[in-house]
Amino acid sequence: VQLQACGGGLVQAGGSLRLSCAASGSISSTNVMGWYRQAPGKRRELGAVITRGGSTTYADSVKGRFTISRDNTNNTLYLQMNNLKSEDTAVYYCANGSPTGWGRGQNALDAWGQGTLVTVSS
Repeated sequence: VQLQACGGGLVQAGGSLRLSCAASGSISSTNVMGWYRQAPGKRRELGAVITRGGSTTYADSVKGRFTISRDNTNNTLYLQMNNLKSEDTAVYYCANGSPTGWGRGQNALDAWGQGTLVTVSS
């Protein structure tokens, strides 16, 4: 599986951005996709996950502000980010894996996008 992420940019605090991640290659019918992010000087952290059936999980830091969704027909993952804060500044990575892989942690995922930078100015 290959992932191509886009949609990052510079936005003012309180603004919105929508990230996209196009998947190609051999995609499992049970794949789970999600978004990680890594802020400067910090560890990469999970932001949101979505199963093929549409079940979602969010980190507390983004819950209520971010919405993850996917288009299975076009193999595209999205992250709608609203009410952005300066602490949301990070490189955002999309990732793909099996349900088991997601349960084991990021090292068990089988594909990563190249990352897209989101910068929120205060």
